[in-house]
Amino acid sequence: MESTEITNENSMEEVLQKAEVLIEALPYIQRFNRKIIVVKYGGSAMVDEQLKRHVIQDVTLLKLVGFKPIIVHGGGKEISRWVEKSGMEPVFVNGLRKTDEATMEIAEMVLNKVNKSLVKLVQELGVNAVGVSGKDGGMLKVEKKYAGGEDIGFVGEITEVNPKILYDLLEKDFLPIVCPVGMDEAFDSYNINADDAACAIARAVSAEKLAFLTDIEGVYKDPADKRTLISELTVSEARELITDGFIGGGMLPKLNNCIDAIENGVSRVHILDGRIAHCLLLEIFTNRGIGTAILGDKETRFYSEK
Repeated sequence: MESTEITNENSMEEVLQKAEVLIEALPYIQRFNRKIIVVKYGGSAMVDEQLKRHVIQDVTLLKLVGFKPIIVHGGGKEISRWVEKSGMEPVFVNGLRKTDEATMEIAEMVLNKVNKSLVKLVQELGVNAVGVSGKDGGMLKVEKKYAGGEDIGFVGEITEVNPKILYDLLEKDFLPIVCPVGMDEAFDSYNINADDAACAIARAVSAEKLAFLTDIEGVYKDPADKRTLISELTVSEARELITDGFIGGGMLPKLNNCIDAIENGVSRVHILDGRIAHCLLLEIFTNRGIGTAILGDKETRFYSEK
């Protein structure tokens, strides 16, 4: 009899904890209802099938509770795999893939394959998704990008975003999934860094949030000390970290992208560890969050108790 009572108490406690989580999420659902959120999807979360499913579940849930999500995905690891399969060696200059005509053909093929696999996962969860390329509707217009003055082939710098196709899809209740390929004035195809594409799209649609799924926990003041994870960072504070030399490697361009997005109308940018299951939900719907949120200097902090 006693063990049954304990079991019942445990069950009731679990139910109450679930209710508390839902109540905690309520103000965030109210605040961001009908607002656009851009999710840059990349890193390990694209390779691990279970993590991939968790990310898609998160984005689908955001859609079903009233957000207007747009996914912008990369595919670098998969592109490298197919380049090697084709007997070529992937070459990078200052972190950018050197993209000749043959590599560009492989990149576009792989990115479109990844795109439609994500559409399939969303559709399986009962939400209508449409996969588009930056070429569709002239969404992403580019010019040739150089790496330290070196010509690296068909790598594009975004010069203009035409978000009409995205607005049309959102209005018709579709979830847009964008692969980062654009065209120049001569209508040649260019590979685009997915972080750059996500930032440019977020700016163009005045997104309420931009979330980067990465392979790091967030922004650290000291990368060697995990206790220095910064939960919230204003643009001014981010600039100070860069100026003082605390930010380097792959985080530097990412943080500069975040600052640029905030200064061009995006309310909040989140850097999240995509290796954590349901990281998007934990960051957006809970009081404490798990990654780093970057906000404008005049924005109200969410996590002031930290």
